[in-house]
Amino acid sequence: MNIKNLFTDDDAVSPVIGVILMVAITVILAAVIGAFVLDLGGSQEKTPQASFDWDQNSTDAVTVTLESGESIGADRLSTNFDGGSFNSDGDWATKYSGSEVGAGDYVVVTGLSSGDEVRVVWTSESGETSSTLSTYTLQ
Repeated sequence: MNIKNLFTDDDAVSPVIGVILMVAITVILAAVIGAFVLDLGGSQEKTPQASFDWDQNSTDAVTVTLESGESIGADRLSTNFDGGSFNSDGDWATKYSGSEVGAGDYVVVTGLSSGDEVRVVWTSESGETSSTLSTYTLQ
């Protein structure tokens, strides 16, 4: 046995590396195609684009009007604020039950105090995603 030939003989190295690379590429390709076919990425509802107008009526009330943008299901909108609860006039789902909220639709939130931050929040149909669409701080 010649030891010099042992270190210089590399005839089988290239085919083995080629096979390993081909297997790796096949596995990666199968994973990517499988993710698309099985929709593993999931589909999320997109947050609606809408603009709200805030009109402070008095020291404890504010009117929130959907000024422009997409119509939004009333049951997907909520008006929240720190420090308490408000009457049903401030609830989009109660006022516009079973319908879409569109441009010009509004709610009146009462029972507020100076410094309260009021938020219009959208929640996805699944309830997994929510987003604050607009905020206002009472003067």
